[in-house]
Parts: sequence; C-alpha cells; structure tokens
Amino acid sequence: MGDNERLLANEAPAFSRAARVKYYNIVIRSGKGAVVTDVDGNDYIDLLASASSTNTGHAHPHVVKAIQDQAARLIQYTAAYFATENEAKLAPRLAALAPISGPKSLAWGNSGSDANDAIIKFARAYTGRPNIVSFTGAYHGSTYGSQTLSAVSLNMSRKIGPMLPGVVKVPFPDPWKRLTDETDDAFVDRMFAAFKLPFETYLPAEETAAILIEPIQGDGGIVKAPQKFMEKIYQFAHDNGILFAVDEVNQGMGRTGKWWSIENFGLEPDLMSVGKSLASGLPLSAVIGRQEIMDSLGAPGHLFTTAGNPVTTAAAMATIDVIEDEHLIDRSAKLGQRADKFFHDDREKFPFIGDIRMYGLNGGIDIIDPETGEPDADATTKIIYRVFELGAIIISLKTNVLRFQPPLVITDEQLEKAFTILNQAFKDFAAGKLSLPENAGEIGW
Repeated sequence: MGDNERLLANEAPAFSRAARVKYYNIVIRSGKGAVVTDVDGNDYIDLLASASSTNTGHAHPHVVKAIQDQAARLIQYTAAYFATENEAKLAPRLAALAPISGPKSLAWGNSGSDANDAIIKFARAYTGRPNIVSFTGAYHGSTYGSQTLSAVSLNMSRKIGPMLPGVVKVPFPDPWKRLTDETDDAFVDRMFAAFKLPFETYLPAEETAAILIEPIQGDGGIVKAPQKFMEKIYQFAHDNGILFAVDEVNQGMGRTGKWWSIENFGLEPDLMSVGKSLASGLPLSAVIGRQEIMDSLGAPGHLFTTAGNPVTTAAAMATIDVIEDEHLIDRSAKLGQRADKFFHDDREKFPFIGDIRMYGLNGGIDIIDPETGEPDADATTKIIYRVFELGAIIISLKTNVLRFQPPLVITDEQLEKAFTILNQAFKDFAAGKLSLPENAGEIGW
C-alpha cells in the first residue's frame, strides 16, 4: 500500500463524505507553480488551480516570503477590534481595484461563502427590502445564506431545509437551454421573459433588495451570460431600485483575462464578493460595495474573529503584487487564446467534444454523445481519469464539462505538455481503450 492509500484509509473514518466532492485517490504533499506532488512522489500538472484559488500558482516565492515574514511578526490579532498593518494597507488597495465608481469600501471575511452572505445582509439593510434573486446553476458557497443562493447540486439543499427565506431563483441563460435554430436575440428574449416571470406573478420588484449573478458561472460549467441578457437584467435592477451584485469568487483576480469577470460586460456592480485567489488560497474574502451601501450596517453586523488576519492580508498584498508585476492578466488572456485554439483544433478530430467556452485561461469544454449531442457523463469520467493517469489534474462539472483552470503562472512548456496529455486522452477514448473506474458512481458533482 502506498502512502496515498494509507493516509486516505486512515482519514476515512474521521472525515465526513459531505465535505469532499470525490475524484482521485491522492493526497497532495507539495506544489510549485503549476505542478503539484502527491505523497508517493508523483507530479501532476495542475489544470484546476485548487478550484481557481491559486491563480498565482503554488508556493510563489513572493507570496511565501510575505507569509513567512508576517508570521514571524504577528500571526493573529482580530480586525474586529483593531486594525493590523497589512490589513490597513490592503483595504484601500483592494477597494481601488473594484470596478465601482465613486466612494467604495469593503468588509472582510474568511471565505467566498460569507462574502455572499454579506451581500444579502448589506442589500437588505440598504434597501429595507427582504428578497434576493439568484440563478440556477450558481455556486455561491456553503454557509446557509450562500448555500440558499446556490443551485448547482441537489445535495446543497437535500435534507438540510428549510433554507434561508426570501431567496428566489431564476433560470441562468446557459447553452443547454438554447433551442434548436434559436437566434441569439430570441434566446435572450426568452430567458429574460423567464427572469421577469416571478416579478410579474408573485415577487414584487419593490420588495426585492438585490439580484446576484456570476457573470461567468464557475461550477455551473464555465458559462458566460449573453451580453444583452446582462444588460437587460442590469437595467431592470436600476429601473426598480434593486441592487446589482456580482460573485467574483471563482472568476475574479485575473482568471478571465481581466481583473474581474464583470469587466467583460462593461457594467458596474453595486456590490461584489471576492475570495479564493485573493490571498493565493489562504482564507480571506471581502465584500466590496458602494460606500453608502457598506455604511448601512453597524458593527458587529458583519465581522469575524479571524477575518482580515495579518498573515492572510500579507498574502493578499503579495498576490496583487504578483498579478501586477508578472502581468498575469495579460498572460491569462494570451494563454487562453492558445487553449481555445487547441480545443477547437481537437474538436475537428473528435466529435465527442461539444461546446467550447474559453474566457481567459479559463474554460468549460463539453463532452457529448456525437450521435445525440446530449451530455455524456461516462465519457467525461473516462477522459478525466485518463488525463490523471497521464500526469495532469482536471475535473468535471455538471457531469460532462471539463474544467480547465490552470494557474496563471503555468509555463509555456507546461501548457504544451498539458495539451499533449489531453490530446492523448482524447485519442485513447476515441480508440475505445478507456473504461470507467470502479467507483464511477461516486465521482463528481
């Protein structure tokens, strides 16, 4: 028995199955840049970036030094009572990066989940209205508020209701909802009609505090909402005094080839949530918003003992340095173009590759049954397992979507090696060489 198997066997009795989406039986020991190493010494090119929480890569020297230096000075003092040095420097720096004009401010949290809870809190406080609208396919987190906002898996509501009241979900305009031969405008009009239906039948707009959307859904399949749809819901919000809020936890911090995914649309949010890669994966999040909204709650309306921690804020300062100094936003855009070309070239050879959605170094690639065009979950599982065997980590979303999100620091050589691995997995599947793992029924979302 190898160290992977031994450690997992020891962990199993003590670890809840609710706390991990199952994929591969590995225990990760270390990482450097875009490569991770398991406890048996196997190296893997990381095409997941720890769920887009390590955009600057693993153990970046500048981030590591910032963490080490700060830990030697002060590991923790709560920002709930006193500012600490890095936290006080980070707040104005991060607020200035937010695509919100005019005065703006933020509040700290420990994860994207509580940042989305904060959107509920501040939106209700500012507007005096109770209701929040979110979208199907969304993943906003695992606290009760953020989990209520989510709609990507039945296991996020199964057995744990009642969920938070006052949350209404409307259909996200993803490509699986498009009708055969439906034009872009007709699709947007139909999805906007579905968006408006609650407001026309049972949800008074004047009692709605906020609309929260992932402009590009992450766990929903890496799906960008149509520009015209975003413009329509944005205008609807403003016409009705509803706050327009965006979740940037997965798709922010340079992932889409811009600082924030909402910048791909030219729209300005009232509130936004940030997390994951903000501190290169250390537990730090923020809700950022127009100052008048952020002043609508008083302490302790949204504070946490460890939020804005000295070490995590040091890591975040260093993370922003790396993104800026190494031009990772431009790199994300350029490498994303190369990845888009690779997948489109392979789609010409392999008819089981369906829709390809690439926004920066950030893609969702559908695996389908070529005969029917329907999602093929078994084929997807076979392919990701072959990729793993060949030395790279990629996972699936929505049963049949390849999630392609490497660290933005991945080298040209590593990216080409990843393409070679993916191409080999596609070839092996096309040749009928792949079979499902024994635990296939447990794998994925």
